[in-house]
Amino acid sequence: MSGSSKKVVLLFAMIALVAAGAVVYHRYHESAHAPTPAAASAKPGAQMARTKAQAIDALMALPELKAWSAHIEKASGGSAHGAVLDDETATKVINGKNYWTLNFVENSKDAAHRWETFLVATTGDEILVEDMNDDRQLTLAQWRAETRPMERIAKKAAPAPTEAGPVPAPAPPP
Repeated sequence: MSGSSKKVVLLFAMIALVAAGAVVYHRYHESAHAPTPAAASAKPGAQMARTKAQAIDALMALPELKAWSAHIEKASGGSAHGAVLDDETATKVINGKNYWTLNFVENSKDAAHRWETFLVATTGDEILVEDMNDDRQLTLAQWRAETRPMERIAKKAAPAPTEAGPVPAPAPPP
């Protein structure tokens, strides 16, 4: 399946899930989840299972998603928000490790526009990013180096160039 076909399928699947009400919605500034007693008493170095809520919190703690959320809210005048959508499906297995699949979206009253798809490990602290174009997963370091996600909002937030006055007419031919 081509990259664009996957995007269309993903888009329709997200729309169907939103319409069916089977989507977990988490805005950036909603309540944080306290660590579980088991996590607090875990031995250093031990890998504890991570709940989906903890995975969402880990994802929303990324500086890129904090900045994207703030930008979406500001640019929309508060009518849209950064959010994480979860389709309630089983975890995805990559190289023998389980991951929650979570989509960061721009959520408005009319639609949810996907910005990025993340894979958050169910154990440990690994977060991967789905590269839909090349059907691969990137580490956060690769994603940051290859796509420069902060530039996505820097370009949109840059002020418009100021008017320099009328453009002079071209000189007549000799």
